[in-house]
Amino acid sequence: MSELLNRRLALLGERANLSLLEQCLHGIERECLRVTDEGRLAQTPHPEELGSALTNEQITTDYSESLLEFITPALPNPADTLASLDKIHRFAYSKLGNEYLWSPSMPCPLPAEEDIPIAYYGTSNIGQLKYVYRKGLALRYGKTMQCIAGIHYNFSLPEKLWPLLKQAEGFVGTDRDFQSFAYIALIRNFRRYSWLLMYLFGASPALDAGFLRGRSHQLEQLDPDTLYLPYATSLRMSDLGYQSNAQAGLTPCYNDLGSYIDSLRKAVATPYAPYVEVGTHKDGEWVQLNTNILQIENEYYSNIRPKRVTYTGERPIQALMARGIQYVEVRCLDINPFLPTGIDITESRFLDAFLLFCALNDSPLLTNTTCNNATSNFLSVVKEGRRPGLQLQRDGQLVDLKEWAGQLLENIAPLAALLDQSHGGDTHSKALDAQLAKVKDPSLTPSAQVLAAMAEHKESFVQFSLRQSRAHAEFFRSEPLAAEEQAKFEELARSSLAQQSELEQNEVGDFDVFVGSYQASILAISN
Repeated sequence: MSELLNRRLALLGERANLSLLEQCLHGIERECLRVTDEGRLAQTPHPEELGSALTNEQITTDYSESLLEFITPALPNPADTLASLDKIHRFAYSKLGNEYLWSPSMPCPLPAEEDIPIAYYGTSNIGQLKYVYRKGLALRYGKTMQCIAGIHYNFSLPEKLWPLLKQAEGFVGTDRDFQSFAYIALIRNFRRYSWLLMYLFGASPALDAGFLRGRSHQLEQLDPDTLYLPYATSLRMSDLGYQSNAQAGLTPCYNDLGSYIDSLRKAVATPYAPYVEVGTHKDGEWVQLNTNILQIENEYYSNIRPKRVTYTGERPIQALMARGIQYVEVRCLDINPFLPTGIDITESRFLDAFLLFCALNDSPLLTNTTCNNATSNFLSVVKEGRRPGLQLQRDGQLVDLKEWAGQLLENIAPLAALLDQSHGGDTHSKALDAQLAKVKDPSLTPSAQVLAAMAEHKESFVQFSLRQSRAHAEFFRSEPLAAEEQAKFEELARSSLAQQSELEQNEVGDFDVFVGSYQASILAISN
């Protein structure tokens, strides 16, 4: 363990500071497709009983009208966050009629591209902006890729922690500067070590054969309807034949917040020839928000994002510029198809220890070589993480995945112990032990278990997924929410519809002008 990590552990372990770690915040966003009884994509509009996808803070849509997104509040105890996620699922199921929530990350059999419905948010300017942005995504990357679902894990360390560390380390600058500096260091370490999460929690080793639409690929045929890779952990996070050429040159540097923001700002303002050729309009209709590398900063695909809660009308990078980093959003987690909500408390407790390790450990700046190694390690693990003897790149040397994973877990153990000391109990250490067991025995990983379940039941990917989806539906429907809880969700849905309607009735100004000023807002930011 590094000297810095030891010093920080000692400081946080002091009695006066120990309770700080109980104030970390956890939020979860879970995406899932609505499917029919036969396991096909639901072509119905977003159910009005769930409220407005534009203004309901807990239930919205992601890319497609059929792709639900459930959002929990950020809470100190991850068990409460998961309980909140569970309740959202139960409420949704009370309104879904004979539709199901698809259990894994990789989609059900999809209709033709043109028949995948894009999420619609009404006639307000902001609603239209969200819709045109999605039209742009369809144009740039195709609709199929946008139907993949995942889990986003939002995590923040307590605000009071940063001044404490800053003072101990003699950092020159404001508390806010130190906080952003520390979160960027966390992100660099996450880039180095996130391959471990793919091995431990990747759950998409197979997919429906129709997903690739006849494009060339390196996958193997498992059965007539299923493609897979025998040692894959997360095909969702692999390149799968999708390459965004526009984003290829965009590698935001995580060496400081300023350069990160700058690279995204440039990408949102730099034209990309193939998009310029298409233009923003076709037959008088908007088809994309602009012809630049990114339409908006959220279009940049990354495994983790620095975040800050935005004010109304504020853009994500404006918020980061103005007030620094507030939390991180981990975006590479697969939905575990064996779990009704796709994630459980064991995974959450381990993620906390892992992210705390990334935050407190030494985090040297990334060179081009270390950046490339991090990317190639990640891709190796998502495609063949369970292959016996798989080797990864570390400090210019090849190292056995199992050996490195074991060492990392050993280094994370003191952080799990510190979290246990702070919260009481031993749940974090137990969560770490569960991961150690997967390193020793790859058959315990979710990706191996998916393939084993398919083999045991002689099922295709779609048959397996539909069976799990039905089991989860039964789980949620067999125990509806208490009347009081149900009423709260009903009220949230009603008030969100009223809010959208009010927005639309009081809309001032023309959409074209609105888009123009939205674009200008980013060009106005300068370092």
